[in-house]
Amino acid sequence: MWCYDDGMEPIEPSRRLPARSLDFWFDYTCPFAYLASTRVRELGAEMGVTPSYRPMLLGGVFRASGTPQNLAGTLSPSKASHNFADMKRWAARFGVPLTMPQAHPMRSVEALRATLATGVDPAVVDGFYEAYWVHNRDIANAEVIGEVVERAGHDRVAVLAKMASTEIKDDLRRRTEEAVSLGIFGAPTFIVDGEHLYWGQDRMTFVRGARPEHETEGVPTPRVAPEPVHERIIEVYWDFSSPFAYLGQSQIERLAAQASARVVWRPVLLGGLFRAVGSPTVPIATFSESKRRHVMLDLGRWAAYWGVPFRFPAKFPIRSVRALRVWLALPEEHRDAFRTAVFRSYWEEGRDIEVDAVLAECIGDESVAKAAFAAADSDAVKEGLRAETEAAAARGVFGVPTFVVGDELYWGQDRLELALEALTGA
Repeated sequence: MWCYDDGMEPIEPSRRLPARSLDFWFDYTCPFAYLASTRVRELGAEMGVTPSYRPMLLGGVFRASGTPQNLAGTLSPSKASHNFADMKRWAARFGVPLTMPQAHPMRSVEALRATLATGVDPAVVDGFYEAYWVHNRDIANAEVIGEVVERAGHDRVAVLAKMASTEIKDDLRRRTEEAVSLGIFGAPTFIVDGEHLYWGQDRMTFVRGARPEHETEGVPTPRVAPEPVHERIIEVYWDFSSPFAYLGQSQIERLAAQASARVVWRPVLLGGLFRAVGSPTVPIATFSESKRRHVMLDLGRWAAYWGVPFRFPAKFPIRSVRALRVWLALPEEHRDAFRTAVFRSYWEEGRDIEVDAVLAECIGDESVAKAAFAAADSDAVKEGLRAETEAAAARGVFGVPTFVVGDELYWGQDRLELALEALTGA
């Protein structure tokens, strides 16, 4: 089992190692919270702390942040399909069963109150998660609640009576209000040492505060890397306007080299892609204040994790269409250097990549730049970018970066390790 070493450096300078506390905020209706629950005690053991289970009513958190109650119902078909596949991948990765109930989302308030009535017994938490996400049972049903608490060693009659009390109802309300006051906007949420907030079962490395043993210098090392029997290819859909695409492109070549794979770069105009799939043009502008704050912190954490400079530019969002057309207009041998230079100019130095003079510096060769600028205005290049964007939408891409291995899509630079495992068959 992974554990802290005396000489370990935290990923974030603001963290202290070892941690003093770990709070696990959850509701039973979230599949990713279920997945996190299967690992939270192991995570606490690695950190040298006992996790504190903190139930909250996710619907109350959503109301406070203006989030739709059935969040999954607001997703585009392509994003909903990806999220379902992602959920299954994480279940396989954690080695646990997971079945989406046909009636999802079901009421969880009664089960949460029953959990409080048992003193938030982890065995009860496990029981309700199993009932919902393995057996698809109605955890609002008194008979199901009785079975779960009795199996965990509690008196079902006493628990059913206590959970209906004003005391328990008020306790759940207070806990939900506390979650909102802490900046929680979804589940699962981990809070370390009372101040460091992490959202999602996929942020456990950040929760630990240091890298697991199989990671060096921020680059996941494949546990198994068999010799390829055919050429391995990983396709990358990207746009200069995305900070996540910047972080992903900073690592993908090294990752692909580890997997003996070739990278195929697929530029898309992100605004056009969003319009095609029905997403907001600037998604972060639609987030609640607490979620927006977390995203900004998360970007800094990933930059520190990957060991790359990052500075959110003053001019955001930015029109990237000119830079993308220039990339397409460039000779093949100049594209990689130009792409890297433009990403750095914008996301490290905050320069305006709408300006031709900046793009010319990124090319570096005056004659090559002049020819590329002229070609970028041609109908052929304009149509080329439009066709790439339309093809991405048709393939199910809904955001960047998206990595494609075979027919499988992996959205987000935080899915690089999953894509690597798919490449290597690890």
